[in-house]
Amino acid sequence: MKRILKLGAVALAAAFTGLAAQAQEVTLKVHHFWPPQAMPPTKILQPWCDKIAAESNNKMKCQIFPAMQLGGTPAQLIDQAKDGVVDIVFTLPGYTAGRFPVMEVFELPFLVPSAEAGAKAAWDFYQKYGQKEFANVKPLMFAVHDEGYVHTRDKQIKTLADLKGLKMRAPTRMTNKLLASLGATPVAMPLPAVSEAVSKGVIDGFLLPWEVIPSVKLHEMVKYHSETDPSKPGLYTAVFIIAMNKAKYDGLPADLKAVIDRNSGAGLSAQAGKIWDESQAVGRKPAVDRGNTFYTIPAAEVDNWIKASAPLYDEWVASMDKLGMPGKQMLQDARDLLSKYGKK
Repeated sequence: MKRILKLGAVALAAAFTGLAAQAQEVTLKVHHFWPPQAMPPTKILQPWCDKIAAESNNKMKCQIFPAMQLGGTPAQLIDQAKDGVVDIVFTLPGYTAGRFPVMEVFELPFLVPSAEAGAKAAWDFYQKYGQKEFANVKPLMFAVHDEGYVHTRDKQIKTLADLKGLKMRAPTRMTNKLLASLGATPVAMPLPAVSEAVSKGVIDGFLLPWEVIPSVKLHEMVKYHSETDPSKPGLYTAVFIIAMNKAKYDGLPADLKAVIDRNSGAGLSAQAGKIWDESQAVGRKPAVDRGNTFYTIPAAEVDNWIKASAPLYDEWVASMDKLGMPGKQMLQDARDLLSKYGKK
């Protein structure tokens, strides 16, 4: 009997040891909307996952689900992280129109000079003004993409007048407002829907950075590309977030929390911005190779676009004031941060 009890105790101890080892192994369920081969998941997300796996001695790993494989829409990703449906998401706060207005400052037109400067500024700005807005998740990164341009199916855009009446897709509330201010008819839709919409003539074109275009073959759906004079800040950009479920983070043992902390925040944001800047030439090449037509909108004409979209600044400031926040000071702080990190 003693021998049986002893064997039982040994087996029980072994089971507990096994459970303890398992308890220290964490698999993070990561969800995003891009196709698997797109730049952000391959160049930003996967290397981050590889790094946290290596630094945790494989005690913490990612299980990545691309292209909304776990269900829902891109606009629902942020709530999937908030509610614990998944552990981490990579998405745009702007997909949920009006819900995250503070960080929209970096989506104002003709403001951001580069993705790296924008990403660094966005993280600092979040630290100062955006923590309440994102209190339901744990942001690991804020970044913006490389400069957005105008891409059209049947007509080259050279002047403001050329946009009048065109049905154009934009990703966020701010870019929809931008298009309206420039005389186009904005059509909101998430990225996965754009290819079919432009091929069927539901829209005449879209605003997008070069980086994303090859992954959804949009260079094959349009013929014309209009880029803004490089001496000016970009026509637009959009804010991205990598966000983690708070309870999942809080429940991690201290050593794994430290791995997350070391690999998120200002450093990850800056790195993501730099990668977005570097992706521009690579993303542009397929359109060049296809023989598409390019036009650079001269600085003097860009000034007309800047003037037409200027009221969006006043509108954003007023929206912050309504929330009891110092709108004018916030806009100035955003400008100052962008100057600090590399304004053109």
